[in-house]
Amino acid sequence: MRIIPAIDLIDGKCVRLSKGDYATAKIYSEDPLEMAKAFEAHGVTQLHLVDLDGAKSAHIVNHKTLERIASKTQLKIDFGGGLKTDQDLKIAFESGASQITGGSIAVKSPETFLNWIATYGSDKIILGADAQEEKIAISGWLETSNKDLIPFVQDYLKKGITYVISTDISKDGMLEGPSVALYQKMLACMPSIKLIASGGVAQYHDLSILSAIGCEGVIVGKAIYENRISLKQLEQFILNTP
Repeated sequence: MRIIPAIDLIDGKCVRLSKGDYATAKIYSEDPLEMAKAFEAHGVTQLHLVDLDGAKSAHIVNHKTLERIASKTQLKIDFGGGLKTDQDLKIAFESGASQITGGSIAVKSPETFLNWIATYGSDKIILGADAQEEKIAISGWLETSNKDLIPFVQDYLKKGITYVISTDISKDGMLEGPSVALYQKMLACMPSIKLIASGGVAQYHDLSILSAIGCEGVIVGKAIYENRISLKQLEQFILNTP
């Protein structure tokens, strides 16, 4: 299972929210590049970079920060937040993203999202399937749609998607443990997906649980910034994972 630390960006700074609420934003670092370098120094090879300004603005905003991190580290960056047009996507990839995550776009403009999969391939395009009580949430989680999580993912699986990041919003940033039962349910229904768990990871043991149930990756955010899981522990997990 891949360990994927998260950096969420507001005004070019590294922040974390609780349950996606922008009013709860807490700054953890003024310099996301230094944070990214610290991850890399401990054996991390992947990074989940979220443009929260972009998610709110409905267009890419923090692409200069993406470019800075991509050009000064070897990290493979999955970038999301505010990607709504072909031009946004072009900017993200030209700025150094290895993959992008599309969430709201997959709900509001499925034809655009499907075109991205056809153009760039399913290895480059990740489906962001974030949910509140198993209903898909969009627009930086400011809106809940009427779409049910599992049928929504199943539909895109038939249309070529491979990677799925799923966040249970009620768990995100709360440090109360991930939605293990939800991920088990998703994997039982869709054993072929590469499921990346996100939200709620609070302690080192959570990583082993998510690995054991078959998650392909896990995004870790606040647990790192609040020193619940040390970078040394992440390094050990990466070294001990085949």
